[in-house]
Amino acid sequence: MTAPVPRRVTEMERRNLRDRVYDLILEMLLDGDVEPGARLSIDTLARQLDVSPTPVREAMVQLERTELVTREALRGYRVAPPLGPDQLDELFAARLMLEVEAARLATPHAADLLADLRAAHDRHQDWAQRIAASMRSGTASVRDMQEYFAADADFHEVILRAAGNRYIMSMHADLGALTHRMRQAVLRGANDVEEAHAEHAAIIDAFDSDDPEAPAAAMRAHIEGVRDRSWREADGDPLR
Repeated sequence: MTAPVPRRVTEMERRNLRDRVYDLILEMLLDGDVEPGARLSIDTLARQLDVSPTPVREAMVQLERTELVTREALRGYRVAPPLGPDQLDELFAARLMLEVEAARLATPHAADLLADLRAAHDRHQDWAQRIAASMRSGTASVRDMQEYFAADADFHEVILRAAGNRYIMSMHADLGALTHRMRQAVLRGANDVEEAHAEHAAIIDAFDSDDPEAPAAAMRAHIEGVRDRSWREADGDPLR
């Protein structure tokens, strides 16, 4: 009887495994499970995730492109340090270029996007209220923070989709991990949550108005508001 031929792992399976490992390590980094500057051992991560070192190594190469990890010659990978003032400046300059233009492109489709935008805003409001209350009581959890960040991102995603420009979407996605990490680093007080939610409400009002310039202006005011609060936090000035 002929022995069975061992089944080979297909390219699709390898890619799916690599992507899954990438997502798991990314979640660990964004959750704050490891401190900035901490060493990331490929062999240790492979054991923790119960995979071979190969997909971990491939995932780390991808993560290096997001600037969430850094690689040192002969030393391996480390968690990147917090974003500094120069990086924050560049990140917000990129967000302004992409998201203000996305709001301008989405303006002719305001009637079609308002229902989705209001639904996203309602979800953001629910989590904003929960986070503001838990921050004041000192009981905010990582999971609640993640839900709040996801609701915030969903609001912006509605506008980006309505803009109908695949390249703006792709470039914005490349900023996603850094933007998420920036949010975690600078969100320290309930005031920031409430101010961001009020700015989102102003964006909805702008799309619901007859002024074709209002949505882009409201988006600019929102991102500049987040930028100014982030700079204050980076300089050590408390938000409340």
